[in-house]
Amino acid sequence: MDIKQITPTLWVSPQIAPADVEALAGLGVRAIVNDRPDGEEAGQPDSAEIADAAGRHGIGYRQIPVKAGEITDRDVDQFAAAIEVAKGPVLAFCRTGTRAVMLWALSQAGRVASDELIRDAARHGYDITALKPRLDAGGAMRRNRP
Repeated sequence: MDIKQITPTLWVSPQIAPADVEALAGLGVRAIVNDRPDGEEAGQPDSAEIADAAGRHGIGYRQIPVKAGEITDRDVDQFAAAIEVAKGPVLAFCRTGTRAVMLWALSQAGRVASDELIRDAARHGYDITALKPRLDAGGAMRRNRP
């Protein structure tokens, strides 16, 4: 597994396998967020397989199936809620980890400057510069939320 710690409570990675869940439990992961739709790529483990493995190890599991390049505000809100209720470290994954990082950055828009989010992602090997306009716009929307 190629895990990158983005924040003290959020780690991201490319696709994981059900067999990886035991190691994640050993690292203290409390929840797994799968950002891939089932069947996105041949040979990809089914979401239910990973959910079963997570359940056997006492780890929460949530699938938020996001197609590459099609992240909606609802996806971002669901991701933020999944992280918030986890009560501990979360591993979010997709095919490469990029969608997971994008969801995280969009969930932070308005609380953290877009340039800082882009730098944080780049420091971990993820280029999310194309999100800058949306991060800036999302920040304005989030500041006006109750």
